[in-house]
Amino acid sequence: MRKVLIPTDFSENAWNAITYALELFKYDRTDFYILHAYGDEVYSTPGMSREEVNAAKEEVLQHSREELKGIIEKMKEVSPNPRHNYFPIAVFGALVDEANEIAELENADVIVMGTKGKSDDRNLTFGSNTLQVIKYVKCPVLAVPSGYTDIQPKNILFATDYMLPYQRRELKLLSTLAQNFAASLKVLHISKFDELSFRQEDNKAFLEYCLEQVKPTYIQLPGTDITAVINDAVANYTTDLLVMINSRHSFLEDYLFTSKVEKIGLEIKIPFLVLQNLPRN
Repeated sequence: MRKVLIPTDFSENAWNAITYALELFKYDRTDFYILHAYGDEVYSTPGMSREEVNAAKEEVLQHSREELKGIIEKMKEVSPNPRHNYFPIAVFGALVDEANEIAELENADVIVMGTKGKSDDRNLTFGSNTLQVIKYVKCPVLAVPSGYTDIQPKNILFATDYMLPYQRRELKLLSTLAQNFAASLKVLHISKFDELSFRQEDNKAFLEYCLEQVKPTYIQLPGTDITAVINDAVANYTTDLLVMINSRHSFLEDYLFTSKVEKIGLEIKIPFLVLQNLPRN
């Protein structure tokens, strides 16, 4: 049983992420948890009294429930899949906190969300909510770009430095996605050195073991500008799903959480699966 958490702000970007998830997990028995955290909506008007806040909470809650009901009805209409179950969640709180709690409570396999929401800057690669979820929630996150409709992945690129041990559960998710769509999986290591350290060799051996059924192609490319090499590889290998690992002091963390993301130049125009590499149940 796959468990997928999908936060929504009822925007077109959020719906696009939902339709992507429906197609991506169409072969799996899947529970979809559709989450709307409405804390920010309640507090959007300054100077309210406690009574006004309580009234606003009730009003937004009712609206959220109606919107979620409509979304689930629409999901069943566009994808009448007997393997799928749907659970609406409207909760008063911050998105990051609620997503983290629900992901842990339901033992979610992955969080799927649009790269941007209603209020995010069009010039940014990622919206603020997506960045915060990737950074703080202990669950893999699949970010789906606005308007991306080429749903079935055929060429998956997994960029990794082999430096950290992998989580078997996360690699199983990747392996299952590749198998379901008969996708080509390429594992990319960027280094100017031909030899791996003992640590890298051990981690790569575990990776090979977990992905054995997929039979990935292992590629090593030289370069010191990691961003440029990844961008080139995405284009050269006609990639439609990019996978990386988020870890403390990693390249991905430096990229995601710099104050001026666009200066880094990693242009995510395809779905981007971020593995968290954290022990989970």
